[in-house]
Amino acid sequence: MANIPIYDGNPVWSPTYVPFGFYNSDLEFQQDAVKVARFCAQRLGWPIENVELQDANFFTAFEEAVTVYGNELYAYQVRENMLNLEGLPISTPPLNNTQITPNMGNIIRISEQYGTEAGVGGDVNWYSGSVILTGSVQDYDLDQWARDRGISGSNLEIKRVFYQGVPASADYYYGSGVGLGAGYGAFFGALGGVAGFGGGTNWFISPLSYNVAAIQEVELADTILGSAFSFELINNKLRIFPVPTEADNGVHFWFQYLLKDERLEDSLASGSGELGAGLVTNVSNVPFTNPVYSQINSIGRSWIFEYTLALCKEILGYVRGKYSTIPIPGAEVTLNQGDLIASATTDKEALIARLREYFDQTSRQAMLERRALEADFSQTELNKTPMTIFIG
Repeated sequence: MANIPIYDGNPVWSPTYVPFGFYNSDLEFQQDAVKVARFCAQRLGWPIENVELQDANFFTAFEEAVTVYGNELYAYQVRENMLNLEGLPISTPPLNNTQITPNMGNIIRISEQYGTEAGVGGDVNWYSGSVILTGSVQDYDLDQWARDRGISGSNLEIKRVFYQGVPASADYYYGSGVGLGAGYGAFFGALGGVAGFGGGTNWFISPLSYNVAAIQEVELADTILGSAFSFELINNKLRIFPVPTEADNGVHFWFQYLLKDERLEDSLASGSGELGAGLVTNVSNVPFTNPVYSQINSIGRSWIFEYTLALCKEILGYVRGKYSTIPIPGAEVTLNQGDLIASATTDKEALIARLREYFDQTSRQAMLERRALEADFSQTELNKTPMTIFIG
């Protein structure tokens, strides 16, 4: 084993003592590394007691403490903003000093699936198809229709079937007035036009509620007295009512459908991103880097100093744990390895918990809640302020 001298209390900066060198080019990091080494040594008992550590141990612990601080800070930033960052190109410059404003982009992307299912937009194509009716044939197999066109039947999902009778409004204005006695269609035709439609010059004006009630009456009459235009769709087997007649031969029966595999494929981004760099898809590839030490304020540096001390305790405990006792003339000395490691573990856990709590208290949600409480308290205070009464 090398004969390493006892720590002399005079740390000297050297980049070779820092394992990763993340912050070696930062002048403030170099200066603080020396100060922190002296601080930790004195907190561990030097010069009253020997400290079995060297500059390399102190500088290593200091670099690790800065890195842990940055990891906790940016892990919090990712948690706070992941919904806004997902889908960005990985080639995006580091976001360390970027102000991230919430946006609706990913919320809209997530909600597009509802538009697809409702048929009012979305990100999955709808296609049109039709079967040709045959007189006296009531059932039609749409899976077979799909296979005839090179589409897997299990991949077909019918979204809309276009099969309904004449709209009630058409019967109301232009038809024979089923169930209405004299027939409004003929009556309005005699007037030569309704609400601006038709070629006549006469007008018939009535409350809109009356028109709506009349249209509803026509619909009910069609439902009870007329043919029931409806269909059943079970497992892509279509049954239509009423049964087609010979007059329906060759008529196209239209429907809209989508392909299930396209729904799945469209839910996955290609990952190509801009410049072929890929997309941010999870917390591991969000573009954050190690912090710039000189930009960390005194609050952050104070935490880093304390965490460095806890790491130095841990290192010293492991060093002293190599020998539980050291013989001396006429006796032996018991070292405090257990105390150092226990204290270091407790300190590290408490520091991490304190830092995370601090970040949580400064989250966007917590700040908005605090602002709302402040507004409520201010309003309560203003309500207790006497209002001046002016008598003119």
